[in-house]
Order: sequence, then structure tokens, then C-alpha cells
Amino acid sequence: MTDETKLEAFGTADKAKLWIAVLAAVAGVVAYYVLGTQAEWVRWLCVVGGLAAGALIVGLSRYGSEFRQFVVSARVELRKIVWPNRQETAMTTLVVFVFVAIAGLFFWGLDVVLAWATKMLTGQGG
Repeated sequence: MTDETKLEAFGTADKAKLWIAVLAAVAGVVAYYVLGTQAEWVRWLCVVGGLAAGALIVGLSRYGSEFRQFVVSARVELRKIVWPNRQETAMTTLVVFVFVAIAGLFFWGLDVVLAWATKMLTGQGG
């Protein structure tokens, strides 16, 4: 199923749930500023409550079920990864450091040669 087909598959009810979730989150932030004279924890409780309500509403929509399916699939793929052992990691790190050192020496030498050539051709430079 392509992305466009998936977007068309979401119904009006799911889109309405998404908008209601956004409004709940925004309402929590607005409540933080409206309740400016209240205790700080009350204001933050409104923000957390609005975000939690929005997350719950999205979780109950098809968007939420698609996201849960994505997370499950990602965890399955993560279990398929073969991680290198300690020896392989150390060897790869050593190879990277050696190549970085070789590249550094090469570019330092190239810089010295080009600076010398520039000084010879223009008579300027240190």
C-alpha cells in the first residue's frame, strides 16, 4: 500500500480525532497561561493533562494503531541485527584511527607542498 493510499484509507472520524487531539494539547498549553495566578504545579498539570489527553485520543484512532504496528515491526527488525563482538569493535575502531592518521598525514603533506609551490610561484607566503 502506498503512502497516498494509506492517507486516503483514513476516514473522516480519524481525521476528526486527530484534530481533537491537537486541540486538547493546545488547550493544555493555553490553560498554562490562563491560570497564571495559580500554583506552578497546577499550571504544569494542565499542560501534561492536555498532552496526555491528546496522546490518548490519537492512540485510539487509526493513526495510533498504525504507529503501534510500526513500533512492533521496528522491534522485530531490531532483534534481527547481529551486533559485533568486543574484538570486532576494537579492530574496526583501530582501522578507523589508522586511516584517519594516514589521511591527516597525507593532507598535511599536500598542504606543505602546495604552500611551498605557492611561495615559489608568487614570492609570497610564510
